[in-house]
Amino acid sequence: MRIERLPARSEPQRLPAPVPGGTGLFTVDGTWGTIAPISLPGGVETVGELEVIAHVEAGLPLVDTRKADYVAKGTIPTARHLDHDEIADHIGELDRDVVTVMFCNGPQCGATPDAIATLLEAGYPAAKLRFYRGGVHDWVTLGLPLV
Repeated sequence: MRIERLPARSEPQRLPAPVPGGTGLFTVDGTWGTIAPISLPGGVETVGELEVIAHVEAGLPLVDTRKADYVAKGTIPTARHLDHDEIADHIGELDRDVVTVMFCNGPQCGATPDAIATLLEAGYPAAKLRFYRGGVHDWVTLGLPLV
């Protein structure tokens, strides 16, 4: 049996959209992008929502690697924006001694895998990075807040 994704929509909806009048209900477009693997090359640990919540509650750094126009529509509380295309220019702003969680739009978004690959190529320690694969997509669909 061959499993294939649905065809991509002509106008992808990269962020879950609230259903009017349906508190906690969202429409989700799962047809865009390329599905990211659970484990990224280089030994960076992948984390889920509970680990992200604990990370935020501990006051540790969280980085949203999406483009500014997506971040302006909402991001995970306490997240700092560092565009994945510009991450190389901002490596010095990241603390190599503290674990940083990075995320983007969700499992089919390539922004964070690209940013992490750039950091690793520049010698950033994999042990100090975490990949939240679920991103905004899974965060919102689980009823967690954006700011």
